[in-house]
Amino acid sequence: MKLCVVLCLALFWMELQHGACQQANKRRKDAGENRIRPGGKRGKMRHPKLKEGGGRGHTLLTQVLEKGRFLRLGQSTILTPGNNLELRCKGSKIDKDNLFVPSDIHFQIVYLRPDKPAVVPCRVTTPHATVSLHREVPPKEIAANGTAVTYDPTKGFVLQTPSLEYQGVFYCKAVAKGTPQISNKYQLLYVEVPSSPPFVSLKASSELASGGDNINVTCSVMGEPDVDVSFTWSYPGQGQRPVHIQTSWRLVNRGRVQTTRLTQSVLSVEDMETIDFGKYICKAKNQHGETLVTTSIMPK
Repeated sequence: MKLCVVLCLALFWMELQHGACQQANKRRKDAGENRIRPGGKRGKMRHPKLKEGGGRGHTLLTQVLEKGRFLRLGQSTILTPGNNLELRCKGSKIDKDNLFVPSDIHFQIVYLRPDKPAVVPCRVTTPHATVSLHREVPPKEIAANGTAVTYDPTKGFVLQTPSLEYQGVFYCKAVAKGTPQISNKYQLLYVEVPSSPPFVSLKASSELASGGDNINVTCSVMGEPDVDVSFTWSYPGQGQRPVHIQTSWRLVNRGRVQTTRLTQSVLSVEDMETIDFGKYICKAKNQHGETLVTTSIMPK
């Protein structure tokens, strides 16, 4: 009886030892750095590569750390007072012979407003160039005196208080190492229209109509040359009768004094029916506000 108990305990102890060995072997197999590959070479543990955060939305500035080492900057950087910082900016390659920054616009319009400075954007590629501003007709150089007219190589010529005398076609001339270059031309237009909601007029081709007539209703806005205007119409039979709406704009010279922008939206109704008589409402909107105007078309 005692012998039987001893044998059972011995078998139980051997099973426990066998299980512990299996667990130890499994742990060793799971550890990649200890795994032996065919040929007697140890496999190195592979760590996942970390992606850099320099996506398209990040800044193009890089900080020069030391010779051959650079650091791409994030959207914000903390600077320590008193320390020097060297930065580099990535940009498009410019022909070394170009004194002016290239532009796809060969004849650019610059609007002159009496209430804010205007910029003639003839920027240069080197701060060592001597730059001057010239009117084409009649020929005249506009001197940068540091007050009424200033020059910044990163912006161009700044007219601090634009007036009628600056209206016309201008160009810039740059000279570096004895070689002159001429910039693109700039059309300077004087504007006196105040910044405000649209000034709107509404007119029908006829305020009295008969069945079968064709009618045009024109909504017009005179405003700043570079301010866009959008139109919204409300009219009888809306959603039940087809109409044609056409919108266009053009620059208008009002004498020698100013240039304004005429924007128009024309609503056309063909073959008038009873449902087409009533009020026609035009809503014009720009960045400063909106204006509603109304006219009526009645049966004869």
